[in-house]
Amino acid sequence: MFKIFRKELDWNGTPLVLETGKIARQADGAVMVSLGETTVLCTAVAAQSPKPGQDFFPLTVNYQEKAFAAGKIPGGFFKREGRPSENETLVSRLIDRPIRPLFPSSFKCETQVICTVLAHDMENNPDIAAMIGASAALTLSGVPFFGPIGAARVGYIDGEYVLNPTVAQMEDTQLDLVMAGTHEGVLMVESEAQELSEEVMLGAVNFGHDSVKPVIDAIIDLAESCAKEPRALPEEPAEKGAIEAVISGFDDKFAAAYTIADKTERQAALGEVRTAVKEELGDEYDGVLVGSLIKAKEADVVRGSILKTGQRIDGRDTKTVRQIVSEAGFLPRAHGSALFTRGETQAMVVATLGTGQDEQIIDALVGESRSNFMLHYNFPPYSVGEAGRVGSPGRREIGHGKLAWRAIRPLLPSKEDFPYTIRLVSEITESNGSSSMATVCGGSLALMDAGVPLDRPVAGIAMGLIKEGDEFAVLSDILGDEDHLGDMDFKVAGSEAGITSLQMDIKITSITPEIMQIALDQAKGGRLHILGEMAKALTSARDGLADSAPKITTLSIPVDKIRDIIGPGGKIIREICETTGAKIDIDDDGTVKVAAVTGASGEAAVARIRDIVAEPELGVIYNGKVVKTVDFGAFVNFLGAKDGLVHISELQNGRTEKTTDICKEGDMVKVKVIGFDDRGKVKLSMKRVDQETGADLEAEAAEGDAE
Repeated sequence: MFKIFRKELDWNGTPLVLETGKIARQADGAVMVSLGETTVLCTAVAAQSPKPGQDFFPLTVNYQEKAFAAGKIPGGFFKREGRPSENETLVSRLIDRPIRPLFPSSFKCETQVICTVLAHDMENNPDIAAMIGASAALTLSGVPFFGPIGAARVGYIDGEYVLNPTVAQMEDTQLDLVMAGTHEGVLMVESEAQELSEEVMLGAVNFGHDSVKPVIDAIIDLAESCAKEPRALPEEPAEKGAIEAVISGFDDKFAAAYTIADKTERQAALGEVRTAVKEELGDEYDGVLVGSLIKAKEADVVRGSILKTGQRIDGRDTKTVRQIVSEAGFLPRAHGSALFTRGETQAMVVATLGTGQDEQIIDALVGESRSNFMLHYNFPPYSVGEAGRVGSPGRREIGHGKLAWRAIRPLLPSKEDFPYTIRLVSEITESNGSSSMATVCGGSLALMDAGVPLDRPVAGIAMGLIKEGDEFAVLSDILGDEDHLGDMDFKVAGSEAGITSLQMDIKITSITPEIMQIALDQAKGGRLHILGEMAKALTSARDGLADSAPKITTLSIPVDKIRDIIGPGGKIIREICETTGAKIDIDDDGTVKVAAVTGASGEAAVARIRDIVAEPELGVIYNGKVVKTVDFGAFVNFLGAKDGLVHISELQNGRTEKTTDICKEGDMVKVKVIGFDDRGKVKLSMKRVDQETGADLEAEAAEGDAE
C-alpha cells in the first residue's frame, strides 16, 4: 500500500532519518524527520494558481508542538493545544526566514508549510529537525524552490564548537547559534552569546555551514528518487518591456526623490512620481504588474546610486551612524525608563521590578521552568505614520522582542545577586531603521536607570548589504528603505567586550565569509560609537532603586522552619503579608525573600519572620501577648507562634490569689525565659521584668548585691 522512500545518515554521531511516502500523502510534499528519537512531520502545500490581483507571495509557516510528543496532557480547562506559544512562533520564524528568499519572485501561489512535533527525546531539539524537514518537503513537492537548505545549532563549550548540543549541554554553552544555508552560502543566523568575539562568532557560522552540507546532500539524494515533477514558472507578461520603457523615463525623478533625507517628505515625493508613472501608462496595463515593476525600478535606482557613489539616501556614507539622543529617567513614576532616538527611529523603554511571584512560568515540552526576565516589544501603527489595527502581538513583535531579550540577558546580574523579576517594555514611537536594536540600547539604559547592576551597557546596530555581481557595499545603521531594497538585514548587539546577539537574514541566495567578516568589523565600530553616545546619559547603574520599586531583603532559615512561617493552610504567612503589606517568597532550600515598597513594611515582615524561626534563649526578655489564663498561671505567646507558661508564682512578687487579678487574655506583657521543662516547654516570668521599662529586675538586684 505504501511506497516508502528513506534516507539515513550519521550526523556527528546522531542518526538523522528522512522518510516519505507513508504519511500525509495528499500533501504536495511530506517528510518525517527523526533526529535521534525526536520526530517531526513536515508538510508543504501550494495552490495551483495565484489569486487574481495578488502582488505578493503568501507564504505561511506553522510549527506546532503536540503535548503527547513529551508524554504530557495539556493544562487548562479544555485539555488541548491552544494558541501558539512564544517558542512555536519563534521557530516558525526560524523556518520561514531562510526558505522565503529561495522562491522565484514570479511565484505568487499561496504556500503553506506545517511542521508538527510528534516525539521529543529530551535530548535533541526539534527546531533543527523541523527546519530540515521543511526544506525536504519543499524540495520533494515540485513547487519552484531553489533549495534545499540545511540547518544546524552550534554551541561553544570550553573553547570548542559543538554541533547540535543536547538539551543538557545547552546549560553549559557560551553560545546558542542556529544557522541555515545552501551549499553556496549562509542564509540565516540567529544567536545568543556570552560576549564572544567577532572571530568566534564567524567561526561558529562557518563551522555550522560546513556541518550542514551532508544534510543538504541527503535531501538531494532523496529528491532524486521520489520528487514530483517541477511546476513550470509563470511566463513573463508580454507587456513587461513596454511598461519598463515608460518607467525608465522617470529615472531622474526617482533618483531625485531618493536624495530627500526626511522620510515623510521622501515618501510624499515618491508618491508623486509613482502617480505620474501610472497616469502616463493609463488603464491599459495590469495595475499589479505596474506596481511591482515600479518597486523594481526604485530598487535599481537606490542600489545603483550607493554602489557608484558610496552615498546613501540620507546623504551618509556607508559607515556613518545617524545622530543619537539618549535620555534616562524619562518617566517620573517608572522604576526605570529611557528614551533612545537614532535618526527617525525612537524607542521608549520602561523597566519594572517585581518579586519572585511575578516570574513567568514557561510550560514547554522539556518541562516547566521560570524566567525572571521578560522583554515585551510593541510596534504601534502610528510609529510609521499609519492608522491600523491594535491587538495582540504578532510574529514580528514577538521575534523582535526575543532578539532584544537575547542581547541583554547575558549582561544581567545573577538571581542570587539581584533577586528581582525584571520586565522591560519597549514602545516604538518612531520607526525608520532597526527598532529592535533601538530597543536593545533603550533597554540597557532603562535597566541602569532602575538600578539593575548590569555588567556593562549593551548596544545594537543593524547592517545592510547592496550586492550586484562582484560589487558590494556594506551599510551601517540602515534605513527602512535600505532594508526593503537591500540584500541583507544583519543585526549585531553586544557590549564593548563582545557580541551577545547576532541575527542575519539574506534576501539573495547567499553571502561569502568575506562579506560577513566586513559586516562584523564594521558593526563593531558602529556599536562602540553608539555605546559612547549612550554614555552621555548613563554609564552604569544608579546607586539605589527608585522609591516606588520594591525593596527585597533576603534571609536564610532552617528548612524545618518553613512550615512554621507558612502555618496551617498558609494562615501565618498570609497574616504577615496582610498586616505588614510585604510580599514573601520562600524557596525549598530555606531562602526567604521579603519585598516591600517601604522600608518600615519590609522591616516589620522580616522581624516577624525572625521571631518565628528564632529559638528562645535562657535569660532573654521578650515582648509577648497573653493568650490564655488558667488557675495555675498564664500562657503567653512570644517569638511569633511560640507559647510559654508564666506560673502563678511568677506573675508578681508576693502571693497571687487569681491569675486574672494580674493579667487577662489579650494583654501585652514582658516576659523573661527562666527555664525549660523535661518536654521542652518554656518557663516564663513576669515578676522578674519591669513591665513598664522592660528592665531585667533580677539582673539589677544581682548587681546591687555585688556592690
